[in-house]
Amino acid sequence: MDIAVTGAGGLIGSRLVRDLCADGHQVLRLVRPGSTGRDTTGTNDAVWEPTAGTIDAAALEGIDAVVHLAGEGIADKKWTDEQKDRILTSRTLGTTLLADTLAGLDSPPTVLLSGSAIGFYGDTGDRPTDESGAAGSDFPARVCVAWEGSARPAVDAGIRVAYLRTGIVLDDDGGALAKQLPFFKAGIGGRSGPGTQFQSWISLRDEVRAIRFLLGADLSGPVNLTAPGPVTNAEFAKTLGRVLGRPTTIIPMIGPRVLYGRELADSLLLTSQRIIPAALQSAGFEFSDPTLEGALRSILGR
Repeated sequence: MDIAVTGAGGLIGSRLVRDLCADGHQVLRLVRPGSTGRDTTGTNDAVWEPTAGTIDAAALEGIDAVVHLAGEGIADKKWTDEQKDRILTSRTLGTTLLADTLAGLDSPPTVLLSGSAIGFYGDTGDRPTDESGAAGSDFPARVCVAWEGSARPAVDAGIRVAYLRTGIVLDDDGGALAKQLPFFKAGIGGRSGPGTQFQSWISLRDEVRAIRFLLGADLSGPVNLTAPGPVTNAEFAKTLGRVLGRPTTIIPMIGPRVLYGRELADSLLLTSQRIIPAALQSAGFEFSDPTLEGALRSILGR
């Protein structure tokens, strides 16, 4: 297949491109002007600039599938009003530009896998929530609702669109786990707040495997990309400590709130999301890392 990928330089995108090329696919990376992605056999680059509304539409003619992963990192900076606007517009402008462009092609792709997140559901407490769950009302939920809505032109054009509602992606090369590891290795990592809040995670390996699966699966609409075993924050901390052979403690929220700001810190650490990957499981997807301890031991070579 000829597959276009946005966000190809990120944690998920770079691994996806590598694996797609290993599968024998031809990958077109959509990159910003001046970007220099990793050289990978089996890839070509085309330029787009969502903030300017420009894209190389000709390069997308005849493409078989598109995986759209680009967007401002939600936890990169404190949530000032300006940063919130960047987070929202980086998703809606890019998705709208891409969806409009694909809808207008003479030979459009058959499938668009468009990034989203389990933040769509807001705080679900201890209630298991599948893709039928309603949208939340906090900032991440509002972003996800607008993000998914921006892909509507592709849906209306008859392209199969699946929304990748991704959970916490675990890998030691980036993301939340990489930020936590130094503290846990030093024996000063632990649970946040009450520890009863659920965390819905997925290994990077399964995240990429699921995306590759969805390229050929007959699924559209929301798809939760989370492992089948969400755990509480306390369970996560205890398991990571056990895998590393280190003690764990309780992390006072004052530190993260000073570092990230109260709204972002509380959203990252205290929001409870017990999300179930019902659509993937019903379609027959088999997880390589269904349990947290197994996933962590695989990732960390323990």
